[in-house]
Amino acid sequence: VQLQASGGGLVQAGGSLRLSCAASQRTLSPVVMGWFRQAPGKEREFVAGISRIGGITFYAESVKGRFTISRANADNTVYLEMNSLKPEDTAVYYCAADLKIGGNYYSNLRYDYWGQGTQVTVSS
Repeated sequence: VQLQASGGGLVQAGGSLRLSCAASQRTLSPVVMGWFRQAPGKEREFVAGISRIGGITFYAESVKGRFTISRANADNTVYLEMNSLKPEDTAVYYCAADLKIGGNYYSNLRYDYWGQGTQVTVSS
């Protein structure tokens, strides 16, 4: 199974970007799909997640009100709409899929599949 992330780029502070992530296997049924990011010299951190059933969303405090995660279950695609971007949002963004039910979906350690990452750079 491959997750293909796209949509990153260079944007000025206050701008917007939309990331997409598609799974190569349409029969994949992740319980949760999430976005993480990793800035140079920092650990990978949770950004946003969405459940397959019910479309329940959850976010890191640092992006609440600015980022919106959504999904299209039919083709296992998840999106991350990022608005009011700040220089501190600069990082490589990864999408991930978790097949397990229950537990801490904020932890990158539990996700089963990962995309290759897409660079987001926000200039001041």
